Amino acid sequence: MGSSGCTLFLLCIVWLYILLFAEAAYNVTYDSKSLIIDGQRKLLISAAIHYPRSVPAMWPGLVKTAKEGGVDVIETYVFWNGHEPSPGNYYFGGRYDLPKFVKIVQDAGMLLILRIGPFVAAEWNFGGIPVWLHYVPGTVFRTDNEPFKHYMQNFTTLIVNMMKKDKFFASQGGPIILAQVENEYGYYEAAYGEGGKRYTQWAAKMALSQNIGVPWIMCQQWDAPDPVINTCNSFYCDDFKPSYPTMPKIWTENWPGWFKTFGGRDPHRPAEDVAYAVARFFQKGGSVHNYYMYHGGTNFGRTSGGPFITTSYDYDAPVDEYGLPRFPKWGHLKELHRAIKLCERALLNNKPTLVHLGPKQEADVYDDQSGTCAAFIANLDDKDEKTVQFRNVSYTLPAWSVSILPDCKNVVFNTAKVKSQTSTIEMVPELLQPSMVSPNKDLKALNWEIYVEKVSIWGKPDFTINGFVDHINTTKDTTDYLWHTTSLFVDENEEFLKKGNKPTLLIESKGHAIHLFVNGILQASASGNGTVSPFKFKGPVSLKAGKNEIAILSMTVGLQNAGSFYEWVGAGVTNVTLKGLKHGTIDLSNATWTYKIGLEGEHLRLYDADASKNANWTKVSEPPKNQPLTWYKAVVDAPPGDEPVALDMVHMGKGLAWLNGEQIGRYWPRKAPKDKCVKTCDYRGKFNPDKCNMGCGQPTQRWYHVPRSWFKSSGNVLVMFEEKGGDPTQIRFSRRKLSALCAHVAEDHPSFVTNNLQKSKANLELKCPMNTQISAFKFASYGTPTGTCQSFAVGECHDPNSTAILEKLCLNKNVCTVELTKENFKTELCPGITKKLAVEVTCS
Repeated sequence: MGSSGCTLFLLCIVWLYILLFAEAAYNVTYDSKSLIIDGQRKLLISAAIHYPRSVPAMWPGLVKTAKEGGVDVIETYVFWNGHEPSPGNYYFGGRYDLPKFVKIVQDAGMLLILRIGPFVAAEWNFGGIPVWLHYVPGTVFRTDNEPFKHYMQNFTTLIVNMMKKDKFFASQGGPIILAQVENEYGYYEAAYGEGGKRYTQWAAKMALSQNIGVPWIMCQQWDAPDPVINTCNSFYCDDFKPSYPTMPKIWTENWPGWFKTFGGRDPHRPAEDVAYAVARFFQKGGSVHNYYMYHGGTNFGRTSGGPFITTSYDYDAPVDEYGLPRFPKWGHLKELHRAIKLCERALLNNKPTLVHLGPKQEADVYDDQSGTCAAFIANLDDKDEKTVQFRNVSYTLPAWSVSILPDCKNVVFNTAKVKSQTSTIEMVPELLQPSMVSPNKDLKALNWEIYVEKVSIWGKPDFTINGFVDHINTTKDTTDYLWHTTSLFVDENEEFLKKGNKPTLLIESKGHAIHLFVNGILQASASGNGTVSPFKFKGPVSLKAGKNEIAILSMTVGLQNAGSFYEWVGAGVTNVTLKGLKHGTIDLSNATWTYKIGLEGEHLRLYDADASKNANWTKVSEPPKNQPLTWYKAVVDAPPGDEPVALDMVHMGKGLAWLNGEQIGRYWPRKAPKDKCVKTCDYRGKFNPDKCNMGCGQPTQRWYHVPRSWFKSSGNVLVMFEEKGGDPTQIRFSRRKLSALCAHVAEDHPSFVTNNLQKSKANLELKCPMNTQISAFKFASYGTPTGTCQSFAVGECHDPNSTAILEKLCLNKNVCTVELTKENFKTELCPGITKKLAVEVTCS
């Protein structure tokens, strides 16, 4: 072939590539109704899954579970301080492999919302901004400040270019349909004055200059400039209106639960109320909805913020911390999503007509002349069930509920009627098994090794000054720990030495926690809490005649993650006074204090699986109990099975844990208050984080997730640093296992098996965990069964063939759907009574 022919051939190839690429690209625009993707209006259900709060081995399963739950879009923040640990040094490996996560979403055929921020809040350490940036001279976060804007733009551009390189934006054929700049700044903008207003405009302009080809959003930003879309974050967003009438109604954060703090109660949000909020949002014209969180995951290592946010970030989300669907919430929302999708065409192409059906009852009807019609009927009464007339038909609505009618006739879903299966999860304890051949392979056969920290200053002091320093400014968050040490001379003639009474030490701190040692002995521990970080300690101390060493180990428990000027919020000891000596109160606040940053074990990297082999560990036949400042190491086998694994630390005090050098995180089985909890949660009425608290008097977090992918077949190095003392012989692995799976549905329950609404039948769906099947029926009754899961009982009306029918339909299946029809059950039994089907199964 001649040169001209070759040139023509190559041009044809290039042109063909361009055509194919153009075909693959998506054009994402919007109007007042919705996002428009390639000319098609889209009603989108999104699920927040934060990539560094799980591990790469979990990502495909999490995305798959979301898709099975009726989700179209995955949403994630981008975590700046995880990606840029020091200026210009970037990390995108392991849990921070953002491109890999996006590719997994793309391969699953799902879309993605990328919330770059890069401030994220998110109960994440320092709100996601690197701590080092606070120490760049002249920097003030999140305002019209040149150093901050410089680094923020650099990182935003880095992420955008990385996404462009892999063609991840929809405009390039990728899954990313929306990107976010900043985060909830509208709450705080006024505190920054004119600088805040200028910063908002700058952030939007900077984002738009990235030319990503998809819309940008700013959540809770009421002055977001056109064309950036302002979006809503709340428990309820049905009343939200975008900043401009040309923009769609987007809900970036619907909170299906809430976070926990060490020493706090365990908040739960009922599935009925979550579904109610979602249905109301779409009823009132919403088109993009995101659960924050759909899977909360784990704050591994020292990534939790707050302060005092727990290592668990479970969030009572539809998919739990370990990656398992949370029933009935996951299943109830799956049914909701399916019902809403049946209304998609009507919702996105018609204006609603509001119909008042009572004082607190209303319907929004979306219909057109072609016969398309969908209706949402809401009962806003938070106490009583109501019956209403809609289009000459009676509909009974439970209190605080929405019924969805995709054809304006048949109710396929009501938010307060939960038919989804329920499951009971238990944490099955497993002894720590040594990785060796042993005649008696029990806990005592473990080869424990320990390393005891020196109380107070180890090695060379970092500095000595009169008075106190700010903890965070000193450590720069390279460690949780900062030692303060001073000495005090006590005259042998002091009265308290003769009478036996003890002087009182008073310590004031800006937060977060301390351990107090006198002459090497732990005297007391004190801390703030998730509501108030500063605290005061007052307690007796044991002093001797002569020189006494007072050592305070100050600790942070995650850094502030939100608020106006939050980067300036400090921590650490501010005042120390001693009372009870003959010369009166002694103020030690201006005494000479010697400081040491961090622990010697951290300096020696005892937590590192390789370095720990060479460190100065001491082998012990039995690990010491209730001993503070002690590192423990054991080499263990992985627990049997393939269920998710946690470390049970209820018998330990407070500290940090690692497996094979991977950071499990902070542990602290601090107990919640004994009051203000509920036995059962009433879903009716507006939710707030304190409405449905549980766990009173129990440790806020007992179990700590250890991903299965972190385990080797043998030789797993488990390392813990215990601050105040515990019993390591009581440490257990626990397998998170389904102990009971139940379902309960009435024959008049709104339901649909196919999209043919006229053929809809009440049905019951059973789904065992992945890689398991229905192996037995513990209970089955069609009729009038009574009781609840694990305590069902046969009622006066009962089909004796119930178990046999269910075994025929469901045995040895992972998923099974059973219709309540005359073909399956004796529906003629007990005429005039609404019959039910109740089932409890075993999965194996």
